[in-house]
Amino acid sequence: MPGTAIIGLQWGDEAKGKIVDLLTEQHEIVVRYQGGANAGHTVVTNGKEFKLSLIPSGIFRPHVQCVIAGGVVLDPASIIKEIDSLLKQNIKIGNNLLISNRAHVIFPWHNLADRIFNNIGGGEPIGTTLRGIGPCYEDKVGRALAIRVADLYQPDFKEKIENIVGVKNQLFLGLTNNCDNTMRIPGLDVELDAESIYKEYCGYAEQLRPYVADTTNYLLDAVDADKRILFEGAQGSLLDIDHGTFPYVTSSNSSGTGIFNGSGVPPHFLKKIIGVVKAYTTRVGGGPCPTEQSNDLGTQIRERGREYGTVTKRPRRCGWFDAVAVRYSARLSGVDAISVMLLDVLSGFDSLQICTAYEIDGQRIEYFPSLINDLRKAVPIYETLPGWKEEITAVTKYDDLPVNAKYYIKRISELVGKPVEIVSVGPDRLQTMFL
Repeated sequence: MPGTAIIGLQWGDEAKGKIVDLLTEQHEIVVRYQGGANAGHTVVTNGKEFKLSLIPSGIFRPHVQCVIAGGVVLDPASIIKEIDSLLKQNIKIGNNLLISNRAHVIFPWHNLADRIFNNIGGGEPIGTTLRGIGPCYEDKVGRALAIRVADLYQPDFKEKIENIVGVKNQLFLGLTNNCDNTMRIPGLDVELDAESIYKEYCGYAEQLRPYVADTTNYLLDAVDADKRILFEGAQGSLLDIDHGTFPYVTSSNSSGTGIFNGSGVPPHFLKKIIGVVKAYTTRVGGGPCPTEQSNDLGTQIRERGREYGTVTKRPRRCGWFDAVAVRYSARLSGVDAISVMLLDVLSGFDSLQICTAYEIDGQRIEYFPSLINDLRKAVPIYETLPGWKEEITAVTKYDDLPVNAKYYIKRISELVGKPVEIVSVGPDRLQTMFL
């Protein structure tokens, strides 16, 4: 099976990193193809926890080639910090990491834009991580003010910086000086210095030079050679810029639709897509979450599941499993099988609930609405299932799970319409069952 993809089917944070780490052993190449340093994966191996942001989770397997493809937006300071941190923990990073020369680069003006526009009043904040991801994607689409990794090594790099800084300074000063107080951030310096930015990024360029390559050609050669490639998604399908809960989404195609444009690999190469879900629902940032429990139950799930952002440390909003949303995202991403994560968090409840439909304006619907205002009005219709009291973190065989836990997994499979092939009952590699 040459090409396999791991896709989150909820609002991100589904523990995809663990599944990527486990399946990497069966692959030769692992590819991160979209997003930026706003995503985070946690991998636990031999009791030791590692937190990743940009580097693919396959980095812990020495025989695997890790690729950051052109669909990613790259914060040089962030990835250098990540590389240094892993090296200090005796994780090998050398020619086993490739960074696309087509990837777009995040600059200080992107972070500044994030802060300014996030401060605009009127309505619920989108929930950006303020890492410049969205503004970098904006410049990528706009083209004229975009810089790619390859540009860091070109003779006209300084000229590009000077031209862009000139435009951005006029933009930011105009916005903050001529608009009302919603645009002003006390103490925020909106004056960018081209010379200091140029010197800073020249330093980054030299540190990253050993890793930079034409990853598109590399991956196409790998496809021709029938290499086993694993594609690692970031965020979740419901945050997809085109198909998610817009505008409360990320800035890239985080569903399965983004695999091919982000990596450059043709669609026919991909043979299997595994959708990853938590046994319950979480969401970070703004936007509706129909099954959210803003009560003691939600707090209990959050604390048991340690539901705080890998990158931001923000507390996640928690609630019951939403089968309507996951059924939609599974169809959207074309998944073949499901991996259910953090099942152990639900141990101890007398009963559990799964959302099987919504009621909107008095009408029952079983599809995921396209308009955010409709989703805001959605009242979840629940099916109640019996819980289990046993702790299951030490269970290593599916047959040894409590009867009610197995029924819960079966019901998720029935409602989503896809088989469950992986069940996780803890963060370590060994706490995983393949059905």
